[in-house]
Amino acid sequence: MEFNEKIDRINFLANKSKKEGLTEEEKLEQKQLREEYLQNFRENFRKQLESIRIVDKED
Repeated sequence: MEFNEKIDRINFLANKSKKEGLTEEEKLEQKQLREEYLQNFRENFRKQLESIRIVDKED
């Protein structure tokens, strides 16, 4: 599943949860998708932080 598809599915499950509730399978799927999303976010954020270079007048 692509990144955008995962986000769409997360949003769908969140809306369904608010409106009518989720089955146990859907709750597990939602939890798994959220964990994958957070892992991806953390990895990308870490890469951004690692690529930052501090420059001062002496460099």
